[in-house]
Amino acid sequence: MTVDLLGFLGVVLVAYVVPGPDFLVVVRSAAEDPAKGRAAALGAQTGLCVHMLAAAAGLSVIATRSPVVYDGIRLMGAAYLVYLGVRAVLTARRTARERHHANEAPSDALEEGGPAHGCLRSGFTQGLLTNVLNPKAALFFLSVLPQFVDGDGAMAQQIFFLGMVDILIGVVYWFALVVVAARLRALLARPKVRRRWELTTGWLFIAIGVSVAAVA
Repeated sequence: MTVDLLGFLGVVLVAYVVPGPDFLVVVRSAAEDPAKGRAAALGAQTGLCVHMLAAAAGLSVIATRSPVVYDGIRLMGAAYLVYLGVRAVLTARRTARERHHANEAPSDALEEGGPAHGCLRSGFTQGLLTNVLNPKAALFFLSVLPQFVDGDGAMAQQIFFLGMVDILIGVVYWFALVVVAARLRALLARPKVRRRWELTTGWLFIAIGVSVAAVA
């Protein structure tokens, strides 16, 4: 099996450095709790596993060549991003109302202590759905990745190999990002800062979702 590994590594590193919806999900989750950030990262990479297996099996060809299927995935992904954004905005406004009526301490989500199981599940689910419902991920495995494989070799095996390299690089990158993003916890313990953070990231989710839905 002959693959252009160095060229592929360069493309993958650039793809991870350029922020996308999964970047925002991981950073938000890590700022809430490092363990939740790692769960979101693993969820995002699990979503890539789905696309990788689909590409190796040839299912991505059906999705990307059928306008109805592609648009369906795109619109579901856009709707999910908008949902995350609206929820963040509503959370910020609810927190502001609560502080207006009573001088309360920061949310338990930012207090020290082990994360709840539901918190980890939420982070993993957000990361998973963000990537599973991202048609650009399917296009990467179908259109970009095959450029680095040997056309005379076993295509599925090579896609699986390069896909695993991509996913493992992503795990290392996301976990490093979680360490950096987790430092925001002390800053976000301030109610006003946390509210602005929720509003900013919420509107970013909404903007990304709308832009994805608007793409023809």
